[in-house]
Amino acid sequence: MFGLFKPSEVPSAENALAGRAEAIPTAETHAVLGTPLKPPFPDGIETILFGFGCFWGAERRMWDVPGVYTTAVGYSAGSTPNPTYKEVCTGRTGHNEVVLVAYDPNEVSVDTLLKVFWEAHDPTQGMRQGNDVGTQYRSGIYVTNERQRAAAITTRDAVGKQLSAKGYPAITTEIIDAPEFYYAEDYHQQYLEKNPGGYCGLRGTGVTCPVGASV
Repeated sequence: MFGLFKPSEVPSAENALAGRAEAIPTAETHAVLGTPLKPPFPDGIETILFGFGCFWGAERRMWDVPGVYTTAVGYSAGSTPNPTYKEVCTGRTGHNEVVLVAYDPNEVSVDTLLKVFWEAHDPTQGMRQGNDVGTQYRSGIYVTNERQRAAAITTRDAVGKQLSAKGYPAITTEIIDAPEFYYAEDYHQQYLEKNPGGYCGLRGTGVTCPVGASV
């Protein structure tokens, strides 16, 4: 029955599934980078969350960026504590499928990460990404500092102008402070490294996000 109910709006906290007190077991080490998936991270490492469709493909785009210390997939921006993948897929937890990106700002700028984000998907589709339909596939940037927020807003506006010129509707990406991040199950972590022929539904729009747009 999971996956049959696909609401088009994020449920309120009162209507969300109850969840659980304990965290879902997951991997400890990144299968590609060999770094820890969980903090504490080294001094100077910053984090940001991105949602842009199925998190398998989103994570692969991010772990390839030089300067990224580690990535992990999980659930955020919802109400249900410690949700499972099956629960998130019902649309009744409110969570988005997201990738946690921990990066060294001395080696890679947040603008570079945002460039990957904006160019990898269509941020105008609302509660879907291509054939993936549901609230867990919405476009979102979840920031942990004001520099990230300013960069997200400025690059959104720059990309929005290009999309409008190409006939796309308005960008629907939510940009908010990073809510609590719940790690997804072990088999989801670095899924496309473990399953090279696995599904990745990301499709860009052909627009270019200029690095340094937030300067």
